[in-house]
Amino acid sequence: MSLNRFEKFALGASGITAFGIGAAIVAMPRVFYATYGIELDDNVNLLSELRAPGAGLAAFGALMLAGIVRPAMRQTAIVVALTVFLAFPAGRLAGIAFDGVPSPSILGALGFELVVAVICVLAFGHRFRARPLRSHATQ
Repeated sequence: MSLNRFEKFALGASGITAFGIGAAIVAMPRVFYATYGIELDDNVNLLSELRAPGAGLAAFGALMLAGIVRPAMRQTAIVVALTVFLAFPAGRLAGIAFDGVPSPSILGALGFELVVAVICVLAFGHRFRARPLRSHATQ
């Protein structure tokens, strides 16, 4: 499977974003979350619970970037990019529905995630559209 320029851009943007955010959470969760106005205590359990999904996000980002250069990884990278950048806004929207409206910085993150999600859907949506089934008589 080959990628056009827009698809490479979408994988690159989503991969760099996911890897960068995930790595920042792993390396410096207090600093990362402070940018959202969230102060983390020295609770080792909480820091561990934040670092673990941060590492997963960084790994998914690396996988997205690998899909640009490794043809065998492309389909997986596309599915991961769509999953990550559709799931994050979905989770934030669920949070708004259940908990109320968060701070402007969190809403900004939601907006950015929605932009990346739209880019991914525009880039890769055509690959997942249902194709009409052909009958045995026409094969």
